[in-house]
Amino acid sequence: MPEPETPTVSAPATPGTPGGPLFSSLRVDSLSYDRKSMPRCKCLPVDTSTWGPPQSCLHDFPTPDVSLTRKLGAEFVGTFMLIFAATAGPIVNQKYNGAETLIGNAACAGLAVMVIILSTGHISGAHLNPSLTIAFAALRHFPWVQVPAYIVAQVSASICASFALRGVFHPFMSGGVTVPSVSHGQAFALEFIITFNLLFVVTAVATDTRAVGELAGIAVGATVMLNILVAGPSSGGSMNPVRTLGPAIAAGNYRGIWIYLVAPTLGALAGAGVYTAVKLDADDVDPPRQVRSFRR
Repeated sequence: MPEPETPTVSAPATPGTPGGPLFSSLRVDSLSYDRKSMPRCKCLPVDTSTWGPPQSCLHDFPTPDVSLTRKLGAEFVGTFMLIFAATAGPIVNQKYNGAETLIGNAACAGLAVMVIILSTGHISGAHLNPSLTIAFAALRHFPWVQVPAYIVAQVSASICASFALRGVFHPFMSGGVTVPSVSHGQAFALEFIITFNLLFVVTAVATDTRAVGELAGIAVGATVMLNILVAGPSSGGSMNPVRTLGPAIAAGNYRGIWIYLVAPTLGALAGAGVYTAVKLDADDVDPPRQVRSFRR
């Protein structure tokens, strides 16, 4: 009689080692809500062929994997880091007679955005900007019900960072306030355009499955640097209401503040809306190629 086969016994898994593959083929998107669980945008008539039954912007979002408390904590820390770095550059430039230069100021903000997106984007989305949060909610990439909490976290983080800078660099806080050095109309146009540019890029890398989402931090940080190099000497290159609001409160300088509250919000809505309107449909492109990622 043939001997019964001895079943093969696999070696026990090392404690703490996952049973599946270490790296999933799914990429982690920064800046936006989980795109796989989100319905297609139905707030703007840009793709009527995909419209279905009307859904509520407040209640049709599935429960997120990360608790809102953790998201708000990450958003607070990220916004604090951004405002501290982006405002400290111009303050140091003022205190030490131009030691930073315009390129240094742009690098402070751009590098801060990059590292924050790469470190907290998987937790809160790393919005860091009320204009971005509102634009994403308007285009159904983020639930409206979480918008007020995000804005409160962003504003409070900006105020805390600004008063921390005031305590460290007093009396040079005025150097970190974004105020127009041109007419209000020119400053408004600049802030609108550079925020349009920023949200066009952010919407591309954060919401489009065909974009290289793994490079979101680098792409957005580079866009911030470019915008500040263009508009920094004229309008301050804010692109973000809380970049202006917190330092303005700490320094007591509110000159032209309405520009930095209105123009970035309108520019963000326009930039995100235009990319949503021009992006390719699934039927318009070949199957996406596998992209090598340096992110886990």
